[in-house]
Amino acid sequence: MDAGDLVRSVKWMASLRAVGSAQGLRSVRSAWRRHRVDAVGLPRQGAARARVPGVAQGADPEPGGGVVRFARAGLRVRVAAGGAVFCGWDGAVPEPSYALAGGCPEADERAVLEPDTDGGWRVVSERVLVAVSRHGTVEVRTPGGVVLRRDLAPRWWEPAGAEGGGRWVQRSEVAADARFFGLGGRASGPRLRDGVYRLWNTDPGGAFGPGDDPLYITMPVQLVVADAGTHLVFHDNTWDGRVTLWEGEEGAGSGHDRPGRCETRMEGGPLRYWVMVGTPARVLHGWAALTGGAALPPAWALGYQHARWGFGSEREVRRVVAGYRERGLPLSAVHLDIDHFRGHRVFTVDRERFPDLPGLAAELKEEGVRLVSIVDPAVKAEPGLAEYDSGVAAGAFVTDARGREVRGEVWPGECVFPDFTDPGARAWWGGLYAERLAQGFSGVWHDMNEPVSFAAFGDPTLPRSARHALEGRGGDHREAHNVYGLAMARAGYEGLRELRPDERPFLFSRSGWAGMQRYGGTWSGDVATGWPGLRASLALVLGLGLCGVPYSGPDIGGFTGFPSPELYLRWFQLGAYLPLFRTHAAISAGRREPWEFGAEVLEHAGAALRERERLLPYFVTLAHLAQRTGAPYVRPVWWRSPEDRALRDCEDAFLLGDSLLVAPVLELGADRRAVRLPRGRWYDTATERPYEGPGQVLLEAPLSRVPVLARAGSVIPVAGADGEVELEVWAPAPGRTGGGVLIRDAGAGAGGGAGAEVVRFTTRSRGGVVTVEREGSREVGYRVRVRG
Repeated sequence: MDAGDLVRSVKWMASLRAVGSAQGLRSVRSAWRRHRVDAVGLPRQGAARARVPGVAQGADPEPGGGVVRFARAGLRVRVAAGGAVFCGWDGAVPEPSYALAGGCPEADERAVLEPDTDGGWRVVSERVLVAVSRHGTVEVRTPGGVVLRRDLAPRWWEPAGAEGGGRWVQRSEVAADARFFGLGGRASGPRLRDGVYRLWNTDPGGAFGPGDDPLYITMPVQLVVADAGTHLVFHDNTWDGRVTLWEGEEGAGSGHDRPGRCETRMEGGPLRYWVMVGTPARVLHGWAALTGGAALPPAWALGYQHARWGFGSEREVRRVVAGYRERGLPLSAVHLDIDHFRGHRVFTVDRERFPDLPGLAAELKEEGVRLVSIVDPAVKAEPGLAEYDSGVAAGAFVTDARGREVRGEVWPGECVFPDFTDPGARAWWGGLYAERLAQGFSGVWHDMNEPVSFAAFGDPTLPRSARHALEGRGGDHREAHNVYGLAMARAGYEGLRELRPDERPFLFSRSGWAGMQRYGGTWSGDVATGWPGLRASLALVLGLGLCGVPYSGPDIGGFTGFPSPELYLRWFQLGAYLPLFRTHAAISAGRREPWEFGAEVLEHAGAALRERERLLPYFVTLAHLAQRTGAPYVRPVWWRSPEDRALRDCEDAFLLGDSLLVAPVLELGADRRAVRLPRGRWYDTATERPYEGPGQVLLEAPLSRVPVLARAGSVIPVAGADGEVELEVWAPAPGRTGGGVLIRDAGAGAGGGAGAEVVRFTTRSRGGVVTVEREGSREVGYRVRVRG
């Protein structure tokens, strides 16, 4: 047990005391049981032998590149048609992969493998150049020859009898000015400082803050931004691992720069990775092409949603919904947590507290409010329970090395766990969502799917020796753990698509891996109530967006604790500009309805809610753009100016699409804040005062609002007073042009994204007169309001 495991064990025991001593005692037995299972089931490993590639012996051309043969290893380099570079050591190939969508992309037939200097080789293509030295160093360069990334020759440790291959480590170098982003959901981000980042999806136990790592979603995906260019690197390996980062230093007058460094260390599995280069927009577009476009949420899921662990009854749900209605506050959905289940058993309903759930759902839907259900993966091991019996009949549950069910302790008690890496188990599980649909639910949120098994000590998950199908290849939990949540999301998404083919599923998941955006989004998990938790909320959304997961948001107010009125309001104002806009809290925490915090907070929260409603056409447009281009809704302020070093270090503001810059208030008592602007003209949307970037400005941030600036020349689709879409146009600077996009949702159907119409606009300022033109039409077709 390392220091991190010890801290998590203490937090787990504290949280389990809150739910009762009996469960706490069962968690002790569960932890010992897991320890015994691993003692028997994990392979015994002998002394490890270190190995390096050795010297290059020759090369064999292949489409898009070729294989460079070394004395003790081989390296396959392949440039895809879109410019993505694949590198695979020791025979590693792109497939099978949980990350790739639609298989490996076609090779760039124009990419050529040719000899390089000093006995090395290189692959030359239009978008990228890859040079392999005679000792195994791989350099990824721009077509002009500028080095973006240098991967040194790897090293393997291969114990006798190791299943899945031995451990390996690869060290890399980047530019001295480079900044690191990504690696999944990191509360200390979005910029990743020097440190060690573990690649093992983990429930931290209780609540987390910026110092807690790892969290629920880890991904071996790094976005590296430097003066020379931006690149993304993805190590396609699902095993436990660690990434160590050291930021570089530029020589202060000495001329000697120390490059940024990265060490990727994995406990097993293949050494294979992808690299994409270009602007941030091009890189994320390439990443989406490789791993799949983001699932398009139904339009209602871009509105405000209220959740709570602790809705005691149908009467309580009606009371809360009525509270929003009576105060004129928009509400799109209510989320029910595990307390609406019968004894916490998934796919059941407590009929005493919710005697007519379908009737409640229908009643709320008439008011424009949907019900969303939590779904946990653990199934109570209870003969006679339909979900357990059918899972046993389908052979759907994870087993140990002897073929016995792996059992753990979760909310219902002793539970078993579906093996979502088995296609048959996914099909069985997907069919269970028919019960949720029959109850009237319009969407689901997956929880506890790291997966969690309560443990008084050690890692709160399944035994590492637990057996998984892994799509027929077979393996254990060491390889399956990180993709468990991803595979569960796939099972739920595909099940919902089959059960209701005419509706787009709404699904978001606490855990996942690279490619999870294909099935939905995520949320912060159990972020701690407090100002550090508020800051971590923004870090998580920004970091996940740069890993290809555009739809996410925090538990507004924090999952635990009792936020002050000021903290709640500032969190609420931030959430109004994030994709998933949701309040949520634990059963032991304070309430999260805006009126619970006093008249002033209610007034200002209501203003934030109404502004979110006004911006819904813009959010719908951003959702479609995220699906089509991979660009997240929420972007770092350096998105269009990655060469601006000051912007690369800015972590307390963000771009919402291309048109808006949002500067949330993240500190107690602040009523003004400094905002660093990208280049160009920006308007304060509250005062319409213009500011010129790049540079820093000081803006008023009264309790009633947070600073929001609009880019000059932008066209923002908004909802008018009558509910119809209109265009808010911010005047271009004299002699400059601008523009914007409107994508209207094509309906709730599963194919709504493909059928949506894309309308582009251009703005100009001539002689003080602002004009708006629609591409391909003489008529704009929408009401226009010019500001600025």
